[in-house]
Amino acid sequence: MNPGLPPVDPSVTAELVGALSPRLRKRLDAGVAKLTARPVVREGDIVRIAVDDDTELVLHTAGGAVNRADAIRCGCLLAPDCLHRAAAASAAPVAVDDAAAPRTGPTAAAAPADEHANAPRGDTEPPRGEAGPPQTGGGAPAPDTVTPAQLNAARAVFEATAAVLEAGTDGAGAVLQAELLRAAHSARLAALPRASASAVAVVTGVRAARSADPAYRLADLADTVCDALAVAHRLPAATGADLAGLRGAARQPYRPDGSLRLYGLFSEAVLTATGYAGAVTWTADADGRLYTVSDVAPGGPGRVTGAADRAVRIGDTALTPRELSRAGLAVSGATVSPTGRLGAGAGVRAVRASGASWHEGPTARLWAVPVAQQVGRALAGGPDAHGLLFLDVTLAGTIREAAGECLLADCEGLTLRLAAAHDDPALPHRDNLRLLAAARGARLRIVARLTPGPLPRALLLAVEHPADRAARVDLGLDRLQHADLPASEGAVPVSLPIPAADEAPLHLLRRRVHQTVSGGRRVLALPGGGAGGDGGRLRRLGLATAGDCLDGLHAAAADRSRDAFGRLLPADTDRFARAWLASAVYLREVERALCAGAWNASGETRSSTRPSRS
Repeated sequence: MNPGLPPVDPSVTAELVGALSPRLRKRLDAGVAKLTARPVVREGDIVRIAVDDDTELVLHTAGGAVNRADAIRCGCLLAPDCLHRAAAASAAPVAVDDAAAPRTGPTAAAAPADEHANAPRGDTEPPRGEAGPPQTGGGAPAPDTVTPAQLNAARAVFEATAAVLEAGTDGAGAVLQAELLRAAHSARLAALPRASASAVAVVTGVRAARSADPAYRLADLADTVCDALAVAHRLPAATGADLAGLRGAARQPYRPDGSLRLYGLFSEAVLTATGYAGAVTWTADADGRLYTVSDVAPGGPGRVTGAADRAVRIGDTALTPRELSRAGLAVSGATVSPTGRLGAGAGVRAVRASGASWHEGPTARLWAVPVAQQVGRALAGGPDAHGLLFLDVTLAGTIREAAGECLLADCEGLTLRLAAAHDDPALPHRDNLRLLAAARGARLRIVARLTPGPLPRALLLAVEHPADRAARVDLGLDRLQHADLPASEGAVPVSLPIPAADEAPLHLLRRRVHQTVSGGRRVLALPGGGAGGDGGRLRRLGLATAGDCLDGLHAAAADRSRDAFGRLLPADTDRFARAWLASAVYLREVERALCAGAWNASGETRSSTRPSRS
């Protein structure tokens, strides 16, 4: 994927790839790789790519995205039926609309910043309206049962996602991606924004994997594939509130919220695989309710690095994220989305006000909520499940894991692992984490995002300044220096017990679920790729359902029937996808329970005396 290209609507990519001849389809992945390496030149709403010395591709954007197939033009002799147009659409980020799929379950806490990918940048606001039932494409209230068009669209999303799972990220090239984008477009037309958004997210994750994006995480893509399959699988039999949630809402309605007095908390860097970048500033009112001000638009790491000092308009005032996160805001005529995003329409009035430190005033109450209660709220899902944790910790060194080093911290007697929120080298997350590791023994107030798993783990977003408790550091936007660290003489070393990485043997099932996403069915069907005694081992350890899921997954992978002449029949992708989905959903629910148990265990091990703050 080339982040320098403008986002392209899913229907455009599907149309261009579908028009290719079988011969050109075989060459499409090579064409995408070639275009990805070519320089991109932007001239207002026009983007140019020099394919070679004699051929130029021109992309015309409207509203920042390519919305029509004829907006991609090529100067080669085979145009418009050439490979270059389809390759450009396949190499570009996928344009996403305002379809904000409701996030539920433990993955809601993993990446909530994505819901800001199409957030208004402060100068615009989505149409206001009272919240009501999901709307169909024509604006009429959605029926209480699934329509035939929605059944067909859900089936298309399931089959296209199953085909991607069958091939794995290694084999899911541009043609399979285009089929999934076609299904996403069909779901959008059928008033299924959640299914559409899930399908687009799968394509984005597959492209990140194939391009070795530093932000790519296999576990995140596995969750995304699980979401897409689960939504499409449950839709046909859903009714009532369950059906409304599975359909999703095409737009986030903004409700009037009167006058607000807000206090800045921190700013979070946003860099999504969908090609959006910027910052989201989190604020809180006197009751501890969280509100966000977003400055997210198409772009790459360069847009993030300048986001902290780029002014964002709120009503008739403008503040940079760095200013707002440390100050306050008085708003009248406020409009707010269900997820707490502030609108910036013409009727909104706002003025800068005084802020508050994390240790006093309204913001301090966020850290007074018991840790287990915060975790339970993050795992519960719903609009308030932002996944943020407000913790007091004592740094205790580092530990090396497969994904890199993470900080160890004592959190009320609990051994907490704090990882970098983003691995892109252009962002300061990991450099800041390394510097904080040198402040062993420092007692800090932090903001982190829960990472569900069998061990207490979170992504570190912001910390109070190690040498000045009245200041704070946004770890994705600010860079710590060695001079910012406190003198080591005053620190008290902390020794923490480090529990096993996976006390329950769920890794036996998790490994196969994740291997399928990356390598496809063939990984499990290869000689030696069978479960062996793993299913029996899980059952002996009391995880009978996990053992059955693992055995069922391998059985589905190995099920290749032959015809009367001994030739292999087409694989049953539907059965394999359902077996994988059962394993992924089971794994998600068990890990959610283990996560809650791990954080609740802190209540049994807390000391009656807490380390004093010097």
